[in-house]
Amino acid sequence: MLLVIQIFLTLLATYFIIGLAFALFFVFGGATKLDPLMKDSKKMVRVLLFPGVVATWPFLLRNLIRNKS
Repeated sequence: MLLVIQIFLTLLATYFIIGLAFALFFVFGGATKLDPLMKDSKKMVRVLLFPGVVATWPFLLRNLIRNKS
């Protein structure tokens, strides 16, 4: 049972670390590719977006990839 918990926590930490890296990219540059109005937004809006981007990074990454093509 301990092994299952360790694997789960490792996967959760990996998801969180990838989410942090993606959120930094997305908040400072990628968000404007999905929503052009983000260029005019204040920094506080971007700060508020950060936790949500960390949690939902796979969906936002998919949207960015689809939006490119």
